[in-house]
Amino acid sequence: MTTIVAGSLNALVGSSVLTGVAADVVVIPTAAAFLGAAEVALEVALALEPFASAVEALMVVDRSGAEDESIARRIAQADLVVLADGSPLHAKAVWRDSSVGAALAAAASLVAIGAVATTLGTVMIDPRGGAPTIGLGYRRGVVLTTPAPPEQLSRTRRLYTGDESLVVVGARGVLVESAGVWRVTQADDVEVINATGGSSLY
Repeated sequence: MTTIVAGSLNALVGSSVLTGVAADVVVIPTAAAFLGAAEVALEVALALEPFASAVEALMVVDRSGAEDESIARRIAQADLVVLADGSPLHAKAVWRDSSVGAALAAAASLVAIGAVATTLGTVMIDPRGGAPTIGLGYRRGVVLTTPAPPEQLSRTRRLYTGDESLVVVGARGVLVESAGVWRVTQADDVEVINATGGSSLY
């Protein structure tokens, strides 16, 4: 399995991580349901066209879509699955314990853009206050979060007591995971904090 986490669409397409990655790409705009999922899906698809022979948006925006077996099969067939940015709490609610969620968990190559990446781990940092909560468990090894006011990040550091590194990914940051090993490929806007409160980049 390969996972790419990008702080923004610009960071993703501006890095080299997509070069030669995939021919058949699907975009899942679930997290953007309240932002205009169709518009966000189109923006992502157009940005990814130079890297793929085919890009298709799968309009999973609610629980009924997440239970659509044909969409789950399409996700399983794709070379690369891209999760658009938006509300992680909405995405989590839609994907949890669903056919689409199972397909995302099993995806061989998965890209998460922006805040939606915070849903992927076994632990998720709640964007409403910075407290750790249960994530979807699709990927392991790190707990991902996004930049927040200093007092909120301080609260997150204090409350998170797990043994996986806490990683703050800003708009310019990019991380790649392969075979369970995470590395920072674009260090701008990325802060990696280990469980004991120290900092490191890997």
